[in-house]
Amino acid sequence: MNITFRTNKLERIANNPAKCHKELGTTCAKRFQIRLEALRLAVTLEDVRNLPGHFHELTENRKGQWACDLEQPYRLIFEPHEDPVPEDANGICIWCEIKGIEIIEITDYHK
Repeated sequence: MNITFRTNKLERIANNPAKCHKELGTTCAKRFQIRLEALRLAVTLEDVRNLPGHFHELTENRKGQWACDLEQPYRLIFEPHEDPVPEDANGICIWCEIKGIEIIEITDYHK
């Protein structure tokens, strides 16, 4: 899967394990690297749908974004490169047609 990053800081964290550990802490950094590796190995978003990390679509004011678990309560938030996001006739996202994502943030969106 093609992965891009919204900010240079996120890209640096993703590509530098020491910086990642310093910025995110041991557990969160480890899970971030695991989730990124799963996404890099995936051909489409469907390939990670049922993997550990609870990859899921967001709703309401975050509709069009996806998340996966890092260290509670933090989530890795990303958006598909596809615009518009592929949907079936019922408005349900077609995960197998998403072949690229942009990592937009690591946050606790439950606040």
